Amino acid sequence: MNKENKYQKLALSLLFDAIGYVSYLIPGVGELSDIVWAPASAYLMTKMYKGNKGKVAGALAFIEEAMPGLDIVPTFTLMWLFTYVFSSKESKKTIEV
Repeated sequence: MNKENKYQKLALSLLFDAIGYVSYLIPGVGELSDIVWAPASAYLMTKMYKGNKGKVAGALAFIEEAMPGLDIVPTFTLMWLFTYVFSSKESKKTIEV
């Protein structure tokens, strides 16, 4: 994956997490926005990250947005970190002969 696409996903992740925080701006009404945002965030997560990782992250994003009080968790950014920072270290292991 090229660096441009990697950082484009980071920018989108930060944007989508910011959209998730909108529910805190207007108390009461904000929780209603989660009814729309929870399935939308799950869909976006599965489109950004393919395979089983994307499906699991989509389910977690849906639960995080649907449950009151969990909106503070930056799910998209955490998934980006998991994919490009923590997982990439494992793929760089060397084979000893």
